[in-house]
Amino acid sequence: MSLIPATILTGFLGSGKTTLLKRVLEEAHGQKIAVIENEFGEENIDSDILVTDTKEQIIQMSNGCICCTIREDLRDTLRDLAEKKRKGVLDFDRVVIETTGLADPGPVAQTFFMDDEIAESYLLDSILTLVDAKHAQSQLDERQEARRQVGFADQIFISKTDLVAADEVDALMHRLKHMNPRAPQKAVHFGEVALSEVFDLRGFNLNAKLDIDPDFLKEGEHDHEGHDHHDHAPGESCDHPSHTAGGGHHHHHDDDVKSFVFKSDRAFDPAKLEDFLGAIVNIYGPRMLRYKGVLLMKGTDRKVIFQGVHQLMGSDLGPAWAQGEPRVSKMVFIGIDLPQDIFLQGMEQCLL
Repeated sequence: MSLIPATILTGFLGSGKTTLLKRVLEEAHGQKIAVIENEFGEENIDSDILVTDTKEQIIQMSNGCICCTIREDLRDTLRDLAEKKRKGVLDFDRVVIETTGLADPGPVAQTFFMDDEIAESYLLDSILTLVDAKHAQSQLDERQEARRQVGFADQIFISKTDLVAADEVDALMHRLKHMNPRAPQKAVHFGEVALSEVFDLRGFNLNAKLDIDPDFLKEGEHDHEGHDHHDHAPGESCDHPSHTAGGGHHHHHDDDVKSFVFKSDRAFDPAKLEDFLGAIVNIYGPRMLRYKGVLLMKGTDRKVIFQGVHQLMGSDLGPAWAQGEPRVSKMVFIGIDLPQDIFLQGMEQCLL
């Protein structure tokens, strides 16, 4: 049996997760989807579109989708669903896990890697974060959970953009980009988003290319100052003319969730890199939300694709470096108050 793709849906209360899920569950999209709700909040789907006895853990929908509530542990629920699918009791193509108000999607993502049984049944596709344009700035200012959810995202959907002025949306997108440069952002209206933009995004596919907006990186590069091996944190390079010339884009939020990028055209010594990453993950793991890279490694002509969530990391041999392609390692770190200099100097010391 092929692996069941799983999507984690996160976002603050009122950001439109339920609207999106309802659409996914009600629409005749020809896919049978199992939605797992992480808790019974006042915002759950069932009360709205399902009239049923809540003692039942799994509810079958008219279009073949199923809705399921976590009673014990996510692992048990996922195991239970996979087993029922194997036995032909339930028929579904993919799973969506809604983490209502859950502070941290990290442990949910880790479940897919740490538990062998889960890893043999499921493929984690991506973490989607919904952001409510109207309330996002204050939520991001006040709530670390909101900032964490942005840091974890593979894809960010911004809802309610019609309720705020265009320059406010622009400022919000700019802020989110600084927190997480690797997640594409898209403004959406009340769940009217094509399912092709929600599923099969391969955000966790180790071989997926590392999408970082090249212009975003340019903001922080000081090649003329001799720092040719790494970029500065977006927050630090904010006084650059390129950044302030437009006026409206001055980044004045000092978010604790930040990203920075390491770049080098020298190859890594695999043993040194492993030791260094092992050491920093040991110390800073809980604050490291996502880190991902395409690395040039001694001893192989292929790209080494690397990624991690908190303390959990893995690497894979990717495709060969193409002829004429610049061989450059790029690694993005997204986390909470990470000591950028320690990370960048440490990475530098792992180069040949």
